[in-house]
Amino acid sequence: MTAAAPTATLDGWVVARFTGAGLTHDCYEKGSGPGVVLIPELPGITPEVLGLAEHLVAEGFTVVVPSPFGEPGRPMTAGYTAGVVARLCVSTEFRAFATDAARPVSAYLRAVAADLNARTPGAGVGVIGMCFTGGFALAAAVDDSVLAAVASQPSVPFPLGARRIADPGMSPAELDRVAERAASGELCAMGLRFSEDRAAQGARFRTVKARLGDAFEIIELDSSRGNPGGFSSTAHSVLTGELRETPGNPALAARARVVAFLHERLG
Repeated sequence: MTAAAPTATLDGWVVARFTGAGLTHDCYEKGSGPGVVLIPELPGITPEVLGLAEHLVAEGFTVVVPSPFGEPGRPMTAGYTAGVVARLCVSTEFRAFATDAARPVSAYLRAVAADLNARTPGAGVGVIGMCFTGGFALAAAVDDSVLAAVASQPSVPFPLGARRIADPGMSPAELDRVAERAASGELCAMGLRFSEDRAAQGARFRTVKARLGDAFEIIELDSSRGNPGGFSSTAHSVLTGELRETPGNPALAARARVVAFLHERLG
């Protein structure tokens, strides 16, 4: 039984600068086996994000965690998160409010994925994005190196108005390519969210599902009043903050499905 989400530290992670698509960020790497790019959620590489990363390493993956924002290893606080959000809102790298938009960070993540694929076994890699970066995982799947994409509670563009709520978080050309790869069997994707999450509403997944069809698996955890998992109506972080390593925890089951999906796709 655990009373809090799994956490970990930066101990044992190898950090190196990586440049791609005109952008440069630190990337943290650990593990062996098929490659998985884990894109941190807000406000950055927190102990909870590292907890997920360590779990993926233990499951037999080589994990790379880019650090495009925040201070790696720093715990989440309200003030810290607000400061990061303020900076990201005006960043052209992320285009937090833009609809139907190609985001420069997505091209960077495609370069990270391609580099990891060249150094790890298997035919391709997986990409996981969460919260602010959820949709970036799907946009990264434009690259042929990505065989599995996981979008957990994708929250960009920020949900202000019906158009942004339903926006897939990528440009039409990117979505066309992702849909083409899904139709050919090259790519499969997953989406995870809580049922009452206002930051990542179901309309976004419906937009993606309409294009990817059966290649897009949706897991929606019940966070309505009186739900059996005991989640609050504000539950948001499926794979980190809300997860408890307790038998029967729905978020734990969701993480297990993500790991199984990655093994299925990456071999």
